[in-house]
Amino acid sequence: MISRRRFAAACLATGGARLLSARRPAGLKIGTMDGVLRMSGNPEAVGAARAMGLEGLQITIGKPDGAGRLLLEDVGLQQRYREESKRHSLALDATYLDILHVNCLKNDKLAPDNVRTGIAITRRLDAKILMVVFFGKCSLLSRAEMDTVAGAFRELAHEAQQAGVVIGFENLLNAEDNARVMDQVASPAFKIWYDVGNSTNQAKVDAAREIRWLGRDRICALHFKDQGYLGEGKVNFPDILQALSEIRYEGFANLETSAPSGQVEADLKRNLAYLDQLMR
Repeated sequence: MISRRRFAAACLATGGARLLSARRPAGLKIGTMDGVLRMSGNPEAVGAARAMGLEGLQITIGKPDGAGRLLLEDVGLQQRYREESKRHSLALDATYLDILHVNCLKNDKLAPDNVRTGIAITRRLDAKILMVVFFGKCSLLSRAEMDTVAGAFRELAHEAQQAGVVIGFENLLNAEDNARVMDQVASPAFKIWYDVGNSTNQAKVDAAREIRWLGRDRICALHFKDQGYLGEGKVNFPDILQALSEIRYEGFANLETSAPSGQVEADLKRNLAYLDQLMR
């Protein structure tokens, strides 16, 4: 049990955020996106994440240069990331294929090759999961668009499986539509990347209910975020952590948090303090 003194101290440390007891899922690891550190494309983000007490780092693959090559296609840069990962004993737990905000898989002939490139980069980094995104103009707005994307992923997931990579499907679909696409693809290398902030604040669904419904076999990773600091918005983190415990989730939840104060390190520490206190 948390003493009144510790509870009050935690409330002060997190700006009065709502704190309720929640059991930490035994297999849950907390990482962050390199963009949260404002260090996208910078291997020094690995050491920065370790210094913050994090367990993993999700790497942004980056936009193409003048020759059309994505940033992380640079073999030397890949090597630096691997060296930093080994030096700091910090996992490169996933990559983020941000070019899919530009070339939409639902209607752009360049997108499948971008996914193939992302698979190859993820394999070389030994990052295990390639997160693919479907937001903004690339959102899936109809059953026909979902079917088109599922068709593309049937082939791409086969290539990912051969490379030892899982494709993490992040989007604004509800749990039932996500499961439908996943069932169409029908590959162990294609799973759901579940973002609790997007689900709560944009899709307007009960994230914990959806996590319970999807179960551990459909979810490969998560994003933790809210509008503002964790614990002060609409995302019910105690219930989400309970749901993850119930499904016996094992894997990473990467922070995709903002820095409301403009102080990246201070705000990240504040969010981590909330999660740490919540899970004690």
